[in-house]
Amino acid sequence: MRVALATSVRSLPRGPGLAYEPKFDGHRMVVLRSAADVTLQARSGRIVTAAFPDLAAAALQLPAGTVLDGEVVIWHAGRTEFALVQRRAAAATAARAAVLAQTLPASYAAFDVLELAGLDLRARPYERRRALLVDLLMPLGPPLQPVPMTTDPDLAATWYETLPASGIEGLVVKRLDQAYPAGRRGWQKLRHTNVRDAAVVGYTGTPRRPLALVLVLPVGDGTPLVSSPLSAALRAEVAEAAAARSAGAGGSGAGGSGAGGSEAGGSETPGGATVTAIGLGEVPFTPLDPPLTAEVRHTSARHPPPEVLRLRTDL
Repeated sequence: MRVALATSVRSLPRGPGLAYEPKFDGHRMVVLRSAADVTLQARSGRIVTAAFPDLAAAALQLPAGTVLDGEVVIWHAGRTEFALVQRRAAAATAARAAVLAQTLPASYAAFDVLELAGLDLRARPYERRRALLVDLLMPLGPPLQPVPMTTDPDLAATWYETLPASGIEGLVVKRLDQAYPAGRRGWQKLRHTNVRDAAVVGYTGTPRRPLALVLVLPVGDGTPLVSSPLSAALRAEVAEAAAARSAGAGGSGAGGSGAGGSEAGGSETPGGATVTAIGLGEVPFTPLDPPLTAEVRHTSARHPPPEVLRLRTDL
């Protein structure tokens, strides 16, 4: 199931016929309820049902032939925590996933219904799909629930300014008359400025166990930065992505160093590539050519180092 995507904008779009939704900081997930069972699909197309048995069980309440698009989030201390979603996604065994489902229960913030009782709704206008989504999920309640929505740009602006304290990372803007733009950037997203896409030019650690990413941000002087340590889920995803392409010629796979990071400068050496990380010195890394893309959180200050939120496998 190809999901709709969004184009980044720098200011809040205003005008007639627009709808605004909070952008939750979680993992994109498609819920597919068949006549027999439930399948949970990540944005990449990977099946993640086993990692979220609590959501799979809740989705059995949906009528057969239902497909939802949304975000899986985990609430902790009054806010959503992306790192906890990553921890859930990294569950290696069914037993581990079941334990995590009890200690870190997931919620599903649905923002679209693509199919209902076997009827394909993607060509219907968003306004109609939204009404059907609310009618479908409101009687069920948590952990399946529709995201909030408003057509009032002033209220949306208030959300944008106040909701980050709850873990909301911005807004998604859609046209009320719009069909579901599967596989296209038909929506708009306004994110807070410390979240941006960066080029992943390499990684420290080994091909089987990457420790941190070597990044070039779209702002600044192009100096490579070493990210903060990767979560277990991201280590596995980076290892899989790196294996799917050839590393740069002569790249060194060395390195148990570089688990942390900060601002750095990069250079090529006869033995491979190195990056200079503050507090760590020269750290060997494996180049990636062509680079990957990652969504990172990074302030304008020198510390802390960029935090990798996710790989942008759609780019």
